[in-house]
Amino acid sequence: MSPTPSRPTSPTPADPAPPRRSLASASAVAAVALGASLIAPVPALAAAEHPVISEVYGGGGNSGAELRHDFVELGNPTEADVDLSGWSVQYLPAQPGASTRVQVTPLSGSVPTGEHYLIRQAAGAGGTTELPEPDDAGNTNMSASAGIVLLVEGTDPVECRTAATCAEDESIIDVVGYGNAAVFAGSPTAGTSNTTSTSRDAAFTDTGNNSADFSTGEPTPTNSAGETVEGPGGGDPEDPVEPGELRIHDVQGTSHTSPHVGEEVSGLPGVVTAVNAFGSARGFWFQDTEGDGDPRTSEALFVFTGSTTPDVAVGDEILAAGRVSEYRPQAGAQTITQLDRARWTTLSRDNDLPEAVLLEADTLPEAYAPDHGGDITELELQPDKYALDFWAAHEHMIVRVEDAPVVGATDGYDALWVTTKPDRNRTANGGVRYGSYDDPNSGRVKIESLLDREVRPFPEANVGDTLAGVTEGPVYYSRFGGYVVRATTLGEHVSGDLERVPVRDTARHEISVATYNVENLGGTDDQAKFDALAEGIADYLAAPDIVGLEEIQDNNGPVDDGTVDADVTLDRLVAAVAAAGGPEYEWRQISPEDGRDGGQPGGNIRNAFLFNPDRVQFVDVGGGDATTPVEVVEGERGAELSVSPGRIAPQEAAWNSSRKPLVGHFRALNRDVYVVTNHFNAKGGDQPLHGVNQPPNRVTETQRHQQATLVREFADDLLAVDPEANLVVMGDLNDFQFSTTLDILTGDGTLTNPMVDLLEPDQRYNYVFDGNSQALDHILVNGVLAGRVDYEIVRINSEFHDQVSDHDPQVLRIDTRRSTSPGRG
Repeated sequence: MSPTPSRPTSPTPADPAPPRRSLASASAVAAVALGASLIAPVPALAAAEHPVISEVYGGGGNSGAELRHDFVELGNPTEADVDLSGWSVQYLPAQPGASTRVQVTPLSGSVPTGEHYLIRQAAGAGGTTELPEPDDAGNTNMSASAGIVLLVEGTDPVECRTAATCAEDESIIDVVGYGNAAVFAGSPTAGTSNTTSTSRDAAFTDTGNNSADFSTGEPTPTNSAGETVEGPGGGDPEDPVEPGELRIHDVQGTSHTSPHVGEEVSGLPGVVTAVNAFGSARGFWFQDTEGDGDPRTSEALFVFTGSTTPDVAVGDEILAAGRVSEYRPQAGAQTITQLDRARWTTLSRDNDLPEAVLLEADTLPEAYAPDHGGDITELELQPDKYALDFWAAHEHMIVRVEDAPVVGATDGYDALWVTTKPDRNRTANGGVRYGSYDDPNSGRVKIESLLDREVRPFPEANVGDTLAGVTEGPVYYSRFGGYVVRATTLGEHVSGDLERVPVRDTARHEISVATYNVENLGGTDDQAKFDALAEGIADYLAAPDIVGLEEIQDNNGPVDDGTVDADVTLDRLVAAVAAAGGPEYEWRQISPEDGRDGGQPGGNIRNAFLFNPDRVQFVDVGGGDATTPVEVVEGERGAELSVSPGRIAPQEAAWNSSRKPLVGHFRALNRDVYVVTNHFNAKGGDQPLHGVNQPPNRVTETQRHQQATLVREFADDLLAVDPEANLVVMGDLNDFQFSTTLDILTGDGTLTNPMVDLLEPDQRYNYVFDGNSQALDHILVNGVLAGRVDYEIVRINSEFHDQVSDHDPQVLRIDTRRSTSPGRG
């Protein structure tokens, strides 16, 4: 993570007067209406002293929008240019909570006196018109209807989340709250839409009251040079009537981006191969039937028409014109070369399509991407050497797979994954195993559909199924999974008869311990989710004696109102298990501080224990709470815990915005067992396998390494007091068996991983992501237990399209007949 720049020092004599905030001071907070504090307006200044936010637009790229990007515009009503270096624009959602992340866009230029300053933000999937050249750019995805924008002297994220506390922050120069925003000056301005912005008048009038100073209307983004947009297409250009100097392969070029980006091109010949008639990113693909024979250059383009369905049909021979653009779905992703502001002339209809490229076992190279150490955008493509380069060199062209094995089940967005390499890294159930960073399985292909769902429903496929026959369509790119085939022909879905298989029952001489990530289970969830999870625990996990749960939310789930208790959530789950024929479990947990443990905002996820009191006793030691660390102490029977349940080092920085491990002391069959259930820092911030940076930077693992170190220190403390103690460390560690995170935990053999020790390689997975079967959840044991455990992954979720969680649970059974220490074994 890059260091946060320090706030700027006081201005030098050459600088303009120091800026002052448009928000009223805390003493001006005088009005209270319906329980909400409002900042009272301040009088207009006799002479303006600082730049202000002049316009806010969050509908860029949304349905019906012409502009592709969100933007924030500043205005300078002062009598001198103002240097914005070291300042920032910051964004909060309309109703931020204590844990809501501030999105910060650092600024670097200056805003001329009397002029505007344009900050481009994130792009949506739609829109047809680019902003004028921005003065600065960020990647903040702003709400189209309601939000909070702050102009800040500094780049440290603001900590305030209410109007009153923001008024006390003197680094905040100006604020605009629109819609139902909780932070504003005076009172919030009206909400906006996909096609409207909120803006000040031409004089940048600032009375300190958003509702008085801003009005809603058509977006008018203007940069410091005074440039604005001309409207879609920039006027009324003529349709192309004859071939131009360039062809599609010239536009595509030999790298990941076009050498003609930003240029107007005309007379590109080709045949329409597919039409996207749905959603806000409509358009069509067309492909040159001749080509240049260079394997590095794609012969196809996408014509982006926004929310308008294009008037073309597959087989139309056209001449196309428009502006060449590169659309990047999100930071770090590849770009999509396309035409926008497009027009075309249809020359003939019902033409034959170019032959699709057949993706056979050896078509895609084994190597996934060059080991470049950075951004590969400008590298010359080597499609015969790297899979990512192959896709870029075939961007928008028609490809096909035949009799494709399904390796990633159909998701909630009608997409699945297949492999073109049926003999490569296959799992026992027909997926593809992710076994090292060096081999991300280059044969994986994501399949979506361009077909009318009413006419051709998307198949509900599981891992191990097949798309028999031909599946083909143009290559596209999505931030969700990377390169994708948008199918115009879908193969027949053939079931592989994947079944959910229960584990065996626990023997009387065994203690069974399970871990299960229940994916944001909250107290207000539908009963069907509780029942499905309960069936899994009671039937498929064979009612384990001890269950460690991850992602238990509070009683009202994602409602962000300060609720932290989870008794309703856990009581409902316990009742559902009993109704499914399982035991009458009891539970233990520790409620977190509100908004401090990450996860879904308002959900306050945490770890919890279930245990069967007919077979297991929980050794309760009072005093455990959200901030008190558990310690190991020496007792009459050996190691004891200072608090049980307890949390490991909960105030260490390693657990910032992350779930704290829960430790419990159990006694079963006259054996003491210490269990740590974990949910380490998520991988969501890592750069994608398919992104522009190769190899991708796994930025989130630093925190997991710190977390693993703290858990390992607890294990060492426990075993230092009692080397014969029975220790189980388990949960969603959010990292692979070959990762440094797991090495920290298991490095010298103090803890071992039964998944690696007892399972064949084709069984070592419990989660499927982007078609890769991988292991994120683990159960580790210390050496005393290593030789007397039985371990199973319960495959009831990750490979099925109808999953109640995206994780598969696991069960460990401890054989107490082979005790190494009487009373403790």
